[in-house]
Amino acid sequence: MSIVELRQYTLHSGARETLIELFEREFVTGQQAVGITVGGRFRDLDDPDRFVWLRAFPDMTHRRRSLEAFYTGPVWREHRDAANATMVDSDDVLLLRGPGFPADPRTREVVATVCHPSGAASFDGYAARCLSPAHALHRTEHAANDCPLLPVRTGEDVRVWFGPAEPPPWPASRLRLEPVAGRPVR
Repeated sequence: MSIVELRQYTLHSGARETLIELFEREFVTGQQAVGITVGGRFRDLDDPDRFVWLRAFPDMTHRRRSLEAFYTGPVWREHRDAANATMVDSDDVLLLRGPGFPADPRTREVVATVCHPSGAASFDGYAARCLSPAHALHRTEHAANDCPLLPVRTGEDVRVWFGPAEPPPWPASRLRLEPVAGRPVR
């Protein structure tokens, strides 16, 4: 299992394609170069001003080192102003533990469910009945965020999975996502 960030960016109206083009051209390989695994990148089908993506790290120590290397490195320094100009908010980030999710860019739609279960035991029963390994189940990583310049949501216990499933009996939101058609990232 990896440390995974599920990042949801709110963008200025009409700026999503600008960010996606920049992201695919510069930020995928720029992050890979410092040891970050870039996972699925998505357009939110219900919000034209939202970009959703995942990135993964082997552990929290690698996360801190890789993020520091990227955000102090040449790729971010050169392109940060252009990227930041597209964004209203980049702080909607869940820190998770799970397998990651490298969405197939040929897929037209992926459903991601963010669930707030009321108890681990009852959720485990739901997961055993309704989710398979293909759902790429993730759970909140409760370790302290050791990169304070990159905020994450805290005080929540969530489960996130990808793909259709019976609706859970707890509060949940569903994201209808379209994978960004770009070069596959492994």
